[in-house]
Amino acid sequence: MWHLIWDSMGIAGLDGGSVIMLAVSLLLLFLGIFRKYEPLLLVPIGFGMILANLPMSPVMEEGGLLAILYEGVRTGLYPPLIFLGVGAMTDFGPLIANPRSMLLGAAAQVGIFLTFLGANALQFTLPESAAIASIGGADGPTAIFITSQLAPELLAPIAISAYAYMALVPMIQPRIALMLTSSEERSITMGQLRDVNRMERLLFPVIVTAFCGLIIPTSIPLIGSLMFGNLLRESGVTGRLSKTAQNELINIVTIFLGLTVGATAQAATFLTVHTIMILLLGVVAFSLGTASGVLFGKAASRATGGRINPLIGAAGVSAVPMAARVVQKLGQSEDPNNFLLMHAMGPNVAGVIGSAVAAGIFLSLLGG
Repeated sequence: MWHLIWDSMGIAGLDGGSVIMLAVSLLLLFLGIFRKYEPLLLVPIGFGMILANLPMSPVMEEGGLLAILYEGVRTGLYPPLIFLGVGAMTDFGPLIANPRSMLLGAAAQVGIFLTFLGANALQFTLPESAAIASIGGADGPTAIFITSQLAPELLAPIAISAYAYMALVPMIQPRIALMLTSSEERSITMGQLRDVNRMERLLFPVIVTAFCGLIIPTSIPLIGSLMFGNLLRESGVTGRLSKTAQNELINIVTIFLGLTVGATAQAATFLTVHTIMILLLGVVAFSLGTASGVLFGKAASRATGGRINPLIGAAGVSAVPMAARVVQKLGQSEDPNNFLLMHAMGPNVAGVIGSAVAAGIFLSLLGG
């Protein structure tokens, strides 16, 4: 009888892999709670890992709680809903006021395509390489969306890598930006952006959705959701819907997404050489994206006679608004009167659009 009781207890199934994964989950909880690194995501992901890695846990079995919620990841439902909330929260005015900043956002996506080539050279398949490369956009929902469609078996390491590097933006980006720019360049002040009228704000999401949809139809789920959220924000007649998208909806989806992504990180599939390679390729992708944005910013600065601070190119990755805040802090470290935040928001928003477009390109070429 006693052995039956013992066998029914989870502790009987505890092994080395489970212990390691539980330790990783505690590390994520520590980073989220005590270091405040992306807590809205690392805390649910870390707790989801605990739920799934406790021996004999039924949460990911057929009919289990997280197995049911995981359908939103598998079908690609959650990332567009998060984009809807991001669009409702984000002011596209800086990008509309300075459309040239779209080029800086596009330049930062170079890291995605370079990493795609590198991952493929390391014997990952083309779909796997595309999913891994998406980490370079520093955009967790986009990485999850493309991975769920092209390489679902890599979802856990890619999602955790993407959100980990998003959380580490304030640590990684300054080092790269400082290495590639001079003190004189970082001190460049930029003139105030022009005012953007209401009609421009209303037309922008419609035009971008139509343009991207006509050129890259597979980008519509992400781009369309992002732009619809922004239209709710700017229309002036859908305040309740905009507030719901910004708060209740995105919060609920974030909980579901974080828990289910964490629950996919089980020892048997996570503790592999491929996971280590993905984590390394992820930081390479993110670093290349930041570097390419800054280098393009330097070129733009020279082409305009020093009217553009190259630091704003670092904001071309999709970590909104964290990357723009990093640029602001770096600029003010050289000159306390230098205000780059709104200028950096242009490339930052463009980076969100750019990463979604890159995902659409990969899906159109490899998703068949």
